[in-house]
Amino acid sequence: MLQTLYDYFWWERLWLPVNLTWADLEDRDGRVYAKASDLYITLPLALLFLIIRYFFELYVATPLAALLNVKEKTRLRAAPNPTLEHFYLTSGKHPKQAEVELLSRQSGLSGRQVERWFRRRRNQDRPSLLKKFREASWRFTFYLIAFIAGMAVIVDKPWFYDLRKAWEGYPIQSMIPSQYWYYMIELSFYWSLLFSIASDVKRKDFKEQIIHHVATIILISFSWFANYIRAGTLIMALHDSSDYLLESAKMFNYAGWKNTCNNIFIVFAVVFIITRLVILPFWILHCTVVYPLELYPAFFGYYFFNSMMGVLQALHIFWAYLILRMAHKFITGKQVEDERSDREETESSEGEEPVAGGGAKSRPLANGHPILNNHHPKND
Repeated sequence: MLQTLYDYFWWERLWLPVNLTWADLEDRDGRVYAKASDLYITLPLALLFLIIRYFFELYVATPLAALLNVKEKTRLRAAPNPTLEHFYLTSGKHPKQAEVELLSRQSGLSGRQVERWFRRRRNQDRPSLLKKFREASWRFTFYLIAFIAGMAVIVDKPWFYDLRKAWEGYPIQSMIPSQYWYYMIELSFYWSLLFSIASDVKRKDFKEQIIHHVATIILISFSWFANYIRAGTLIMALHDSSDYLLESAKMFNYAGWKNTCNNIFIVFAVVFIITRLVILPFWILHCTVVYPLELYPAFFGYYFFNSMMGVLQALHIFWAYLILRMAHKFITGKQVEDERSDREETESSEGEEPVAGGGAKSRPLANGHPILNNHHPKND
């Protein structure tokens, strides 16, 4: 049974154009081709990334945060209360009016004290400013290095200037060492993001983040299996071109450098729109959808790859909508909120929060700067 599934999974008609077999992609005459077994190394490399990240955040990002004067707001802790804690953990973080009254009777506190306890308890669970800064610093460092390395890999290749050349001789296209390491490092990094997503800062687009990471891993892996390497390197470099800008803007946001943050955000928005909504659909997708059909009939891998590209493009449109909505507020001088972040609840003016019934009231970001969370692909 397992052998049958294995044979069907690696059936050549799923992965390769008609009249081609895996034997055509065996190494010979000094020419090396991509193999599925090459990707085994990405899992231990992902664990290595997590280790490197730990030490980077401890010995690089933390001192940098101190240098930039990243200060954490004082958070008042909720007093120990078994009744309220049990409700918080089992029933919800935002009790309704009737539940507040019931909890008030059970705990011996007033309704306002119950509301205040839940507000402070929610704030305890929110990630600290230092945690956000360290996470943004790590991603900024990787994306910047990845973008520079990616451009070094593709800038001297003929298909960087003429996309048709990405398919010349496909799939009998040998691999070079720089492409191998670019793929292994990018895929390992996205595995590490998926492994750490439960402990990373959670945003409102948490589900979209998971979809993005999974789609990215599938796309990178499939493009390796099917020898779509030339197109794959173009796509990865394109996505890296804006990611580091967003992370740097977030870093300055957490440091309270408002003008620097806003200026970088504007640059990021422009680069994101151009790369994700113009170059990707009208050049790269055209390259992967139209040009291959000039060489061979469509096969399952062709449809699968472009379907996953469609998923990423849909996520790009979703994130572009949030970016443009924030940019409009910024340009018109309206108070800007992070469209994807969990709103901070003010602790210094505790009497201002309404009775917890419809969830926490939306409030401005702590620093008042328009910064989005970065989880758009490749790649993201």
